[in-house]
Amino acid sequence: MNCLFCKIINNEIPAKIVYRDDKVLVFDDINPQAPQHKLIIPLKHIATINELLVEDNVLIGHMTQTAKKLAQELNIANEGYRIVMNCNAGAGQTVFHIHMHLLGGRTLHWPPG
Repeated sequence: MNCLFCKIINNEIPAKIVYRDDKVLVFDDINPQAPQHKLIIPLKHIATINELLVEDNVLIGHMTQTAKKLAQELNIANEGYRIVMNCNAGAGQTVFHIHMHLLGGRTLHWPPG
């Protein structure tokens, strides 16, 4: 498999990892769009949201709970933060391994673009 995020999971490519458990890995985005910009990825390879199975619902919930926990630890929970998942190239997905962006540390405007 030639998946960038799977290579990060397997320590084949370096990343600034900030959290890891038995379901997810979190690291700093290499092109941050906010002072705090983390990527939350599942250890399980799933290319896009369209490939999610019903049994992955717990995994997506765990990703969201991880985002909430990190927002609190990064002191952005009270001022506000955004979590985003893109699906396919037309929505901005560039790495085809589902991931959640956690952004905060500045005012985030809407619409994003």
